[in-house]
Amino acid sequence: MALQSLVTTRRGPTPSGDEPRLAELANAPSFVAFQRLASSPNGLTEQSAAERAAEFGENRPGCYVDDRVAARVVAAVRSPFVALLSVLGMVLIAVGDQGGAVTVAVVVSSAVGLRLWQQTRADRAVRGLRRQSSTTATVRRRPGAGQPAVDREVSVRDLVPGDVVVLVAGDVVPADLRIVTAAGLMLDQAVVSGESMPVPKAPPAADVDPRTDVGFDTSSLCFTGTTVVSGTGTALVVATGPATLHDALARTVADLRPTSSFEQGVRTVGLVLIRFMLVMAPVVFVVSGLVTEDWRRAALSAVSVAVGLTPEMLPVIVTANLARGATRLARDRVIVNRLEAIQDLGAMDVLCVDKTGTLTEDRVVYAHAVDPAGAVDDSVGELAHLAVSLQDCPYDVLDEAIVERMAGADAALLADAAFDKVDEIAFDHTRRLATVVVRRRRDEHILVTHGDPSAVIACCDRIRLAGNVIEMDDERIADAMSVVRDCGARGMRTLAVAVRDGRARLERYTERDEHAMVLIGFLGFVDPVRVGADAAIETLAGHGVAVKMLTGDGEDIARIVAERVGLAPGDPVLGSQVDAADDAGLGALVEGATVFARLTPAHKARIVGALRSTGHTVGFIGDGVNDVPALRVADAGIAADDASDAAKGAADLILLEDGLDVLARGVIEGRRTLSNTMKYVKITASSNFGNVFTVLIASAFLPFLPMLPVQFIVQNLLYDAAQLALAWDRAEDDYLRSPRRWNPSGLVRFMLWFGPLSSLFDVATFAVLWWIFDTAHRPAPFHTGWFVEGLLTQLLIVLVLRVRTAPWRGAGPSRPVVVASSGAAAVGLLLPLTSVGARLGLVALPWVYLLWIAAAMTAYALSAQFAKRCYVRRHADWL
Repeated sequence: MALQSLVTTRRGPTPSGDEPRLAELANAPSFVAFQRLASSPNGLTEQSAAERAAEFGENRPGCYVDDRVAARVVAAVRSPFVALLSVLGMVLIAVGDQGGAVTVAVVVSSAVGLRLWQQTRADRAVRGLRRQSSTTATVRRRPGAGQPAVDREVSVRDLVPGDVVVLVAGDVVPADLRIVTAAGLMLDQAVVSGESMPVPKAPPAADVDPRTDVGFDTSSLCFTGTTVVSGTGTALVVATGPATLHDALARTVADLRPTSSFEQGVRTVGLVLIRFMLVMAPVVFVVSGLVTEDWRRAALSAVSVAVGLTPEMLPVIVTANLARGATRLARDRVIVNRLEAIQDLGAMDVLCVDKTGTLTEDRVVYAHAVDPAGAVDDSVGELAHLAVSLQDCPYDVLDEAIVERMAGADAALLADAAFDKVDEIAFDHTRRLATVVVRRRRDEHILVTHGDPSAVIACCDRIRLAGNVIEMDDERIADAMSVVRDCGARGMRTLAVAVRDGRARLERYTERDEHAMVLIGFLGFVDPVRVGADAAIETLAGHGVAVKMLTGDGEDIARIVAERVGLAPGDPVLGSQVDAADDAGLGALVEGATVFARLTPAHKARIVGALRSTGHTVGFIGDGVNDVPALRVADAGIAADDASDAAKGAADLILLEDGLDVLARGVIEGRRTLSNTMKYVKITASSNFGNVFTVLIASAFLPFLPMLPVQFIVQNLLYDAAQLALAWDRAEDDYLRSPRRWNPSGLVRFMLWFGPLSSLFDVATFAVLWWIFDTAHRPAPFHTGWFVEGLLTQLLIVLVLRVRTAPWRGAGPSRPVVVASSGAAAVGLLLPLTSVGARLGLVALPWVYLLWIAAAMTAYALSAQFAKRCYVRRHADWL
């Protein structure tokens, strides 16, 4: 990947006033790099560093996600439901219903406030994670001009362009650097390049063309967030803070997030309710006006319809359910950056994961030792351990794996203390091998070499098979390389071991002595599969989530790991195939594939987008700045706590524990949250539609409004307040087993099925009030009678319709739901007896009317249960 097109910001001060780029300094001689940044190998003076800190600011990531309060407020109010309620509030003001307008304003403020509170909690948690990361670096500075340089620890935030940084194993690279000196320096830069294996870093060669394109694999550059695996070095700080490549990449995709599955569903449901309102309110207005010839009353009837159709508390209910889900996920050590992502998890049917670190442990483990024919031979490991334990050059990850495996083992070669170190030919990246010279007897030296198989075999003219040393020929070379390829096909990295003995000598050993050796065998290393990965994948599959592996590694390793975790790899799709496919072809390609190999970050983002375009709800787990594009494109972007700041900023969820098992629990939590939200949406919308249908009938026959708009609002608020407890309700096991989305077509069907049933009992109540209780000329008792009956039947119907089965079977209502419903019912019954009720126009009802309500509720519950059975039988679906 070329960097020139990405990094264009100023890097540091120069005498000429130019704005040097990272790319321009990568291949330039070191003295030129120091000159361009007005620095030296001894670093900056403290005064110069302070001046540059004032000019360039602190070395900390820029803000790729706008977390200002104003931006959070805009995000919180950007909801179709909030817009719907705001319009309704303006209508109420226009018709003079100030109390109703205030009520709506309180509801909107509550929803926005709850969302802001949860987002602030998430932002605080993410900032806490950032504070836990490495906070110091070793910098070389001079107290003053002409004084010697001193290496000392400083805060990473205090680094400036021109500083000289000292790097050792374990350091996290604190800025964009240009290497000045290096000794066996190896970096893990998976967070920017996706490369799973450490890469060597060194100053540019003297003969390199300064115009050569540079990229992540340029050996002279180190990038913010990468990690020193082994070796030491010094490097020149070229870019800090928002000027780093890390931030440049993050900014290029900061606004790429498409509309998620949840947002699409919410918008569609909101539009459905708005359409119903736009149709029903004018119809009621016209019918009522023509029948009564009182157009002001007709306008109030239309407002009543708008109020009745609108689930005023929907934003609060949705946010409360999401906040409850976020709290439950927090117990599983998951930070929710974007609340809606909880329900996107519930809707997710495809999860894209990287191999390294997610399915595997992201570490190298010694697997076995074999002779050149592939037969197990532990002596190969013992010789390698001898060489590694005596070498002076820093260990790489393979050396560490050898030492870890052989520590405490019965390694006879070392236990006898039979060997003394004589000399060492250190590893370099040109030879790709290292040699230790040892003495067993006074007159004998032995060279033990280990390294890249092809490089070691090239040094050999003999081979040891079954304890016999024989001449090497082309056939035996081919056989040995076949063993190496077999190891690679099984997902292993391989080292070769060779020896040569000879007479002792006084001269130093050099690379020229690495010849005429005997090939002893090979060591195999693996990145072990993470414990529980296969069980988590099985759990996800059992809940309708297909796991797809997206990796930059080769197809052989990807296939092996897939098989080990229980995925059917099939024919892996390669990055070259992704490049060759158009959008339509890619959609068909990704649909049937499980494993994708040799991918770049751009490939991953394109694959995620293609899966979404074919109708899937997609989750993606990433940890590096290179994963930010795919994290932004996914419906649910997921990062680990050790991910880069850019990945955490782009992610919707941050996992504080490794592994897929916590994510499997998150999927279930997302579905539980959606289940409880959809209970409210569907049941409330159908009840409200029934109320509107009732108002339409009443407008044709009644000489007064069946209920005042403010009474509608109070009734809805009592009902909605009780439904806040749905966030604590139980979900049916069947509902949790498959992905769930907001389904607008199901909502319309549900409203049309159960709304008229509600209206039927409302009309029956009207008849009882009109003829039996003689309210034809007394609107107040009529209003009160429908207010109480409507509230109680709505509370009851939630208990009936909240589950697919009979309410007395399966997942019964939680205690909070029962308590909240009972409390709301009690308030509704007592409100007409209070002064507050009197101000609302409510009056005391005769106790005999309560007998009618009890009978109506019983009949309504039985009818709703029967209608539910018919609905499920016909549509094979529920909430």
